[in-house]
Amino acid sequence: MGFVFDVILQTGLLDYYGKVGDLTSAKRVFAEMPQRDVVANNAMISALGKHGFVEEAHNLFDGMPERNSCSWNSMITCYCRLGDIDSARLFFDRNPVKDVVSWNVMIDGYCKLGQLMNAEGLFVQMGSAKNCVTWNTMISGYVQYRDFRRAMYAFQQMQAQRVKPTEITMVSLLSACAHLGALDMGEWIHGYIRRNNFKIDVVLGNGLIDMYCKCGRVEAALDVFHGLPVKNIFCWNSIITGLGMHGYGKEAVDVFISMEKEGIKPDGVTFVGLLCGCGHSGLISIGRRYFSQMRGIYGVEPGIEHYGCMVDLLGRAGFLEEALELVRTMPMKPNSVVWGSLLRACQIHKDTKLSEHVTQQLLELDPHDGGNYVFLSNLYASLNRWDEVDMCRKLMIERGVRKTPGCSSIEVENIVHEFVVGDTSHPQFPQINAFLDRIAKELKVHGHEPDTASVLHDIEDEEKESAIRYHSERVAVAFGIMSTPPGKIIRVVKNLRTCSDCHSAMKLISKVTNIVFAVRLAYERLEASLENG
Repeated sequence: MGFVFDVILQTGLLDYYGKVGDLTSAKRVFAEMPQRDVVANNAMISALGKHGFVEEAHNLFDGMPERNSCSWNSMITCYCRLGDIDSARLFFDRNPVKDVVSWNVMIDGYCKLGQLMNAEGLFVQMGSAKNCVTWNTMISGYVQYRDFRRAMYAFQQMQAQRVKPTEITMVSLLSACAHLGALDMGEWIHGYIRRNNFKIDVVLGNGLIDMYCKCGRVEAALDVFHGLPVKNIFCWNSIITGLGMHGYGKEAVDVFISMEKEGIKPDGVTFVGLLCGCGHSGLISIGRRYFSQMRGIYGVEPGIEHYGCMVDLLGRAGFLEEALELVRTMPMKPNSVVWGSLLRACQIHKDTKLSEHVTQQLLELDPHDGGNYVFLSNLYASLNRWDEVDMCRKLMIERGVRKTPGCSSIEVENIVHEFVVGDTSHPQFPQINAFLDRIAKELKVHGHEPDTASVLHDIEDEEKESAIRYHSERVAVAFGIMSTPPGKIIRVVKNLRTCSDCHSAMKLISKVTNIVFAVRLAYERLEASLENG
């Protein structure tokens, strides 16, 4: 129709073909253009880079008679997308017309590869030139690599610089709050969303649901869920998982049934949440039924995570032989999560013989996981088999294996305090120490007998009791009681499973003080599975 000489229209057509994945047609349009300006060349470079033809893009760039900032940014993006961050940096350094996009693309490239120090270096160099995209990139980079405290601190700096956040900022921050258990900050963010009339779509809504569930506010999560005009599979999965992890297994099943009625097809993540909920609530027959129906009725192939959920479900209920048979007959090789679920069930039901067998399987599976040695050492210690405890310690030393130290965090007045076992660097530790002593005396008055079976060393009972007293979650709870007003729920997030003594002690402390505690384990592997799913 005579538009072949319209360079703007031809460039638009070229850009269209590049974005829908038809590189052959994009190349044909580019080749047939009677004249090409810098915008057309940039569009072709972008299309080539998107499809991995970086060398062709580079050759085109070198032959361009005119370049602008977009030209340089396209090449930087090409190399960042390829993961060749060094070549991207060379183009960035050579770029004589750097704009804010140039800096943002380079920072994003570093963040995606986990090179946060290099990203921070550019971030600082930008000075006052940062825009909202810059801040969002840095915050999401911190969250992606689980440096949640720095994400929160970056947001505080962003506020101080009076840069207006966006929905992307809110989603990243909600993820940080969820992992830290920072409910106060999460509620503030929700209030900010309301005050600034952000549209709560499925992405932002899912972030709120996940945050409230992981911070123990299931009712608030349900309010957000029911208030969403449109719900996608991620929203349904988040609420089912949240209900399940807090012991509301029946309610999780009810939501699953509603999901079916809405015509939403469940996926593998849905069944992880559902089976976990059944396990936590003792819904054995329901869990068995849904697990058996996954493939035939729902078309979802059970994965290793689903077998792990079933092993946990059966083990909690005391069906240890059935759980062991499931592990032996599962179609894939059981991993440490599956064996670990069976081991915890053995500990709950005090089956020491099976515990030793399972722990040996864990050691063979991963001889460098310190947790496996700790499990076995705990077992031998509980049986007063101190020679075997020493053997475990020697093996750990010989193989260079280290036990992950217990770490617990608690949010007080929008500040997250972290306590690591054995660390006395907190400025209020003397007061916390004195308070822990008072708590221990109070517990004895109410009949608490310390369970020292998990202490690995053959030492006097008094020393064992002292060792348990300073477990990180107990220190965090003591600090929380000291620092929060009456009537407020104390929420603690821990990186490792709580020992039996701390579990019983905190229940008694809650009863004596009339304070509600919410202690959540940061199940990194499960969370990664759900996020990747």
